[in-house]
Amino acid sequence: MTTRHFPGPRRFFGPRLVAGLGAALLALGVTASPAEASGYRYWSFWEGRDGGRWGYATQGPATARPADGDTLGFRFAVSRDSADATRPSAAPDFARICSGVAERDGSKRVAVVIDFGRPEDAPPGETPPLPVLRTGCPQVREDATAAEALAAVAKPLRYDTNALLCGIAGYPAKGCGEQVSDTGPEPARPATPTLPPITATPTPAHAVSTTTGSGGGPSLGLVAGGAAVLLLGAAGVWQARRRRG
Repeated sequence: MTTRHFPGPRRFFGPRLVAGLGAALLALGVTASPAEASGYRYWSFWEGRDGGRWGYATQGPATARPADGDTLGFRFAVSRDSADATRPSAAPDFARICSGVAERDGSKRVAVVIDFGRPEDAPPGETPPLPVLRTGCPQVREDATAAEALAAVAKPLRYDTNALLCGIAGYPAKGCGEQVSDTGPEPARPATPTLPPITATPTPAHAVSTTTGSGGGPSLGLVAGGAAVLLLGAAGVWQARRRRG
């Protein structure tokens, strides 16, 4: 029995074919570096938890009904998802925010923290309003929602056609949960006194589809993969003809 030896990678492809494959992939913009991360620019919704910490809200502000003594937070930032979302920079301190606001029958006190975020996260042509960090303690009816508590201290609010909360106190003036390039980690800021939708599930952090690009065309990775398969097929034909010759 004769043992057949298959050529190694260098003999199989040949220097010209390897160079051609590399040139084709470079022409398509395919490199070994990781893809640029991206996120979404929107208002995230938070609830104060035990221990003076923030927890990402499990309901939208239209359905969440805070109790007397609760603290709500809203933060405008660029985030990839709920796990990556940036918290308000002030702690959920109900006692400090609502100091001087007495209890009243038939109503409840809700501390609200609004963080307009950093300039790097602002839409093009806009800057966060000053002061960047604001607090309030609206006294609302007992069955009021988080959205109603927010509206009591931060009008005007802006919504899109899908009832997503797009702007608080007029900021930003346009845009709503659009996809943007990642702006990197947030610098530290002193702790002093971000769409969520007006639905049960905040978006875009919880419900943005990233399956296709605009226009629905094939992705760059798919095109590059197809080109590589075609070039490898051509290599096989070239090698077979060389052996017959």
